[in-house]
Amino acid sequence: TLQDVIETTPQYVVGITYPKEAAAHPGLAAALHRYAADARQDLMHAVEGLGNDKPTAPYELTLSYTTLVDTPTLVAVAADGSLYTGGAHGSPLIARFVWLPQRKAMLDANALVPRAEGWQAISDFVREQLHTALSQRIDADDVPAEHRADMLKQAGGMIDAGTEPKAESFAQFEPRLAPDGRIGALRFVFPPYQVGPYSDGTQTVDVPAEVLLPHVAPAYRSLFRGG
Repeated sequence: TLQDVIETTPQYVVGITYPKEAAAHPGLAAALHRYAADARQDLMHAVEGLGNDKPTAPYELTLSYTTLVDTPTLVAVAADGSLYTGGAHGSPLIARFVWLPQRKAMLDANALVPRAEGWQAISDFVREQLHTALSQRIDADDVPAEHRADMLKQAGGMIDAGTEPKAESFAQFEPRLAPDGRIGALRFVFPPYQVGPYSDGTQTVDVPAEVLLPHVAPAYRSLFRGG
């Protein structure tokens, strides 16, 4: 059973909200609960480290689950929040859960694209989009020419490091449905620090089905438009 949590003490604050739709899928509900429990455990470890001291600002765990897709074949839930245990800002908590009700299983990146060349193709596509967006941001900020090359090199290095052609780099994704109800694209989600500094926030890239399909495992191709 998933129950929202609101807890306030002098040392910490916890706020967790669950999606009602998840209750119909026990496996999905269990995964959401585990993710929240792990985050809470991290919070309590930090609180225990305080001893009898009181932090200048209460430590805080905020986590909100949102249902993105709810169909007979796909249920997608987004987890967004933060864990604050001191410092300038909290650590982002960002995860995506894609549940297949008919199979009673999670759609996992490793199983979805099983071959290395598939991740290379996805990485190439995503990197191109992120580098283009980076260049546009620098142009919009009117960065002086003498600093532009250094910024492109430094930020571009973060993009390349965070999009290595392997499943772990693309573990967080959400389906974007086509008019026929099948997946028209996957939106890959990159938390702060993965492909850019904290100030850039969460970044996303939509990869269309036609790019993905040649590399998707046969067992999942029917989920995609054109599959």
